[in-house]
Amino acid sequence: MEPAQPADRVPADRTPPDGQPPVDVPSGPGGEPAVTDPTPPPPLKPGKSERSPKDMAISLLVLLVPIALLLAFYRGFLGGDEPTTVDPAPAIEQARSANVFPVSQPEGLGSDWSTVSARYQTVEGGANLRLGYLTPEGRGVQLLQSNVPAERLLPAELTSQGQPQGPTELGGRTWQLYTARGNQQALVLLEPTRTVIVIGDARDNELRELAGSLR
Repeated sequence: MEPAQPADRVPADRTPPDGQPPVDVPSGPGGEPAVTDPTPPPPLKPGKSERSPKDMAISLLVLLVPIALLLAFYRGFLGGDEPTTVDPAPAIEQARSANVFPVSQPEGLGSDWSTVSARYQTVEGGANLRLGYLTPEGRGVQLLQSNVPAERLLPAELTSQGQPQGPTELGGRTWQLYTARGNQQALVLLEPTRTVIVIGDARDNELRELAGSLR
């Protein structure tokens, strides 16, 4: 004799009687399995931005104002547009103290000429004094004074393609106009104890002004 089963116990076998759909499958009105729609629901359309063109313009203005203020401070108070200048006096004094060649320096150049570099150094075969300038037109010019032999100095500074273009009188001295690298040109002064080169991409009149100012 089998033990009595609890009245509320669910039978373990959920197989339906013959002809009936499974209890877990939805059925239609006539007892047939219900047909489900496989079509996925349409995607939700993103909502339109609530920001108007006026709001976007205000946001952009908020970003630009601090940048404009920083730029104005940089230019107005820190001299952002001004070239970085140096004092050439220490390099010139060092070259004169070495006493290996006569040292000249420009005199009478306008305030719109800026000295941007100055260096004296000993090199193989001699010594060089280099002074770099920014011209009033914003061009770069270098003044080189050296006692390195000219046959070595000129090819190194003007390249092997540098060729004399004829003499010119400046400041009571006879200079030679030379072609140089790229779009540069040079004025060369050959003396027994030194060679002076004024070279850069500046206009001819600015090269002449610098060469003629040497004293």
